[in-house]
Amino acid sequence: MRIFHIILTVFLFLANTYAQHNIVIDGVLDTENKIISIQQEITFRNTSNDTLQEIFLHDWANSFSSKTTPLGKRFSEDFIRKFYFAKDYERGSTSIESISDQTSKQLTWSIQKQAPDILKLDIDTLLSPGESFTFNLKYQVKLPSEKFTRYGYHKNGNFSLKHWYILPAVYDTKWNTYSHKNLDDLYAPTIDYKINLTLPSMYHLTSEFDQEILTDSDDPIKTIQLVGEKRNEVNLYVEKENSFYNIETKNIEFISNIRDNDLMPEMKSVAVEKILKFLEKHLGPYPFDKILVSENDYKKNPVYGLNQLPDILRPFPDGFQYEIKQLKAITESYLEKTLIINPRYDAWIKDAIHIYIMMAYTEQYYPEMKIIGNLSKVIGLRWFHAADLKFNDQYFLGYKNIIRNFRDQALNTPQDKLIKFNKNIANAYKAGVGFKYLEDYLEDDNILAEAIQEYFTNNILKQTNSQEFEKILKRLATKDVDWFFEDYVKTNQKLDFKISSVKKSKDSLEVTIKNKRDNNMPISLGATRDDVLVSKTWVKDIKGKKKVTIGNEDIDKLVLDYDQNIPEFNRRNNYRNLNWIFNKPFHFTFIQDVEDPTKSQIFYTPEFEFNNVYDGFTIGSKFFNKNIIRKNFDYRIKPSYGFASQKLLGSGFFQVRQQIADDDLFLIRYSFSGSSSSYAPGLLVRRFSPTVRFSWRPEDLRSNKSQNLSIRSVNVFRQRDEVNPVNTPDYSVFNVRYTYSNFNLINSSSFNFDYQLNKNFSKFSTTINYRKLFLNNRQLNLRLFAGAFIFNDTSRDGDFFSFALDRPTDYLFDFNYLGRSEDTGLVSQQIIIAEGGFKSQLDFPFANQWITTLNANTNIWNWVYAYADAGLVKNRGVSPEFVYDAGIRLSLVADYFELFFPIASNNGFEINQPNYDEKIRFIVTLSPQTLIGLFTRRWY
Repeated sequence: MRIFHIILTVFLFLANTYAQHNIVIDGVLDTENKIISIQQEITFRNTSNDTLQEIFLHDWANSFSSKTTPLGKRFSEDFIRKFYFAKDYERGSTSIESISDQTSKQLTWSIQKQAPDILKLDIDTLLSPGESFTFNLKYQVKLPSEKFTRYGYHKNGNFSLKHWYILPAVYDTKWNTYSHKNLDDLYAPTIDYKINLTLPSMYHLTSEFDQEILTDSDDPIKTIQLVGEKRNEVNLYVEKENSFYNIETKNIEFISNIRDNDLMPEMKSVAVEKILKFLEKHLGPYPFDKILVSENDYKKNPVYGLNQLPDILRPFPDGFQYEIKQLKAITESYLEKTLIINPRYDAWIKDAIHIYIMMAYTEQYYPEMKIIGNLSKVIGLRWFHAADLKFNDQYFLGYKNIIRNFRDQALNTPQDKLIKFNKNIANAYKAGVGFKYLEDYLEDDNILAEAIQEYFTNNILKQTNSQEFEKILKRLATKDVDWFFEDYVKTNQKLDFKISSVKKSKDSLEVTIKNKRDNNMPISLGATRDDVLVSKTWVKDIKGKKKVTIGNEDIDKLVLDYDQNIPEFNRRNNYRNLNWIFNKPFHFTFIQDVEDPTKSQIFYTPEFEFNNVYDGFTIGSKFFNKNIIRKNFDYRIKPSYGFASQKLLGSGFFQVRQQIADDDLFLIRYSFSGSSSSYAPGLLVRRFSPTVRFSWRPEDLRSNKSQNLSIRSVNVFRQRDEVNPVNTPDYSVFNVRYTYSNFNLINSSSFNFDYQLNKNFSKFSTTINYRKLFLNNRQLNLRLFAGAFIFNDTSRDGDFFSFALDRPTDYLFDFNYLGRSEDTGLVSQQIIIAEGGFKSQLDFPFANQWITTLNANTNIWNWVYAYADAGLVKNRGVSPEFVYDAGIRLSLVADYFELFFPIASNNGFEINQPNYDEKIRFIVTLSPQTLIGLFTRRWY
């Protein structure tokens, strides 16, 4: 096998030598200043059929040069603040001194507009097919901090180098150039490299190239020569202490710094050898002598799940976690270094092969491994459905999570158009489980495996694409597979089938299957007797409904997708019990579980909360049907008891989601909520609200733009206070609210229009928010509020329904006030920025005719802001009053926990006034769901 490996490698190199690009680099690494000085020679060979007049180059090291590069903008889109607020010395850049031809004649070059990491080089003569052009570059690369992408300089003095030099772009009828966007998707041709890197002798250099030290061992500076042929990238690790270890396998030298301190070196060797043998068998021989897999490689694309837990909590057997990590990283490196596919526009084929190989490996070596590992054997946990799921089920769950959130995207979507969750997780999982779906449909496990192996072997170290794989599969397949490429790959159409009806006869069953989606994908129909599969039939071309007749051999249950290989949106409607009234039994589960499509699940969990000072701590139970992954219909019922009020409380919520389309008006929610809680000492309020909410979004899911229109009726019933009775304890308000928002790190804006109608009043208001983060890191926040009554006949209720300047009465009971009826004490100082948005409590706190205010604040230092508010308050019978206040805002967690210290207002210079501590206001959020949203926004 070793001889065959060498012969294959030599053949591949020699067969393509005529088509090679060449790069020679002489580089000097200044470890103190974090700069590489480079003299470089590039020989570009025109491998196309076109005549070229220019050459495009990628200079991704220059992507870090400013906040406004495509990379900087990408960080901002993902709410990654560390790059925007980084010091200038932490960012990298490229300084080009000269680009010349072999006669030292200076060549004309330019940086592409809006893309400082792409260079255009004009050449003096036409470059015909097969001809080559050699030119020289002299430049310096200032390395960025590794905290942005894990590559660059480290605080401990080490260096991880990736995209650190200039290289030609790929030309295949057009130039494939695009900017660095932290997607690890540089499309580079295969190149023969010879690199001489000079660095201090104390450093150790690790790469997968052949290395030779050219200087004496006693020299304080050493030069290392690296040689590699037909490589599409050069990653270097320069360390004071070598963190990598080597494992010699039969054919390949394996280099890695992925560690498992509890695993013996011999066990690591066995795991690596097993993985490489598996890949060679299912893909083909690796064409190089070395393969390097770093912790950085793994972390950019880890195995998400419980195997990311700390070692002390690890639920998997010894060695399994290390083996799975290496399987993920080695398989990715194996594919990245051998298949030259455009990673930005055609990544799905690599993803599909990658995940499919991982699933096949787990099925072969760990067929009984559960998704929660050994926890599935623990009493109490083993009763959950999650304990039944196998390790490979995580891939479908990851994909199902995104389709249930209506944020899935087609597999052929360019990588820079994917939302982060799809880029990192869901699309790769969809591609992988799609291959399992395809394999099941073909009814021959060897066809897909053979197609993958042939695709790899035929295209190794060549520029290729997914269309080549499609041709191979269609030639080998015995069934039509157009649906896979046209519907599954090129669209985000969901799979959702159901058994509509069954007609029984003596010896047959007529089954009507409904395709709830507009696609042409197939489904399997299984028939069981005593939970044993009797027959399985694939049904194709289901447009709307289709009738299928199968034999009735004492069948007691029909199941769509019996083997659960099809990534359906909803598997709960796949079952039809022929002998029972109920298709699925009810199942009560403590806390929460993953969805079990064979049961009607009801979850229950104890609830301990603190919602307000009147009820104090509450204890109760929550009954709900919501799984870990969102459902179209969900409900929750929460009966509880308040220790302070000594009253029975509770709430209920029912919601149905209807997806209309992928963009524009894409979702309608129908909901009904009800609650009972205390609004004052000893007094309960009951609130009921039916709501319809329409949601719009743009076609680009990465855009944070959204529009919502909600129509609701809020019905409030308050207990009367015999000592201080209110005139209108019960009331209903019809409310229409439109909201537009576009939240981003740099520029954020939102607008809402609100209309309310009651038998005694009609009012409208609008709120405009704007936030700007400037290049000097100064932030400006502006908020404009304006509201007016159309008619107002609420004088007997005082200012209960009036606009508020600093503390709305919240008669719709939308806000989480800790003490909504309090006028004194700590809880009365809670503020919710709504309506007037003032922080000081002035002599004109309400407006029963109209109000307009402007709130502004800007940062002084870090999370310390100065704020100022100004406005006009108009009440009937009096002239408009000008109001203002100003002070200091401490934004510890923006919009979630903040403090406001007033300084000056209509009240005077407040900081010198008595009882100043009572004037301090605060924002606090106790809702876990709201806090979770702070961390998930960058993923969705």
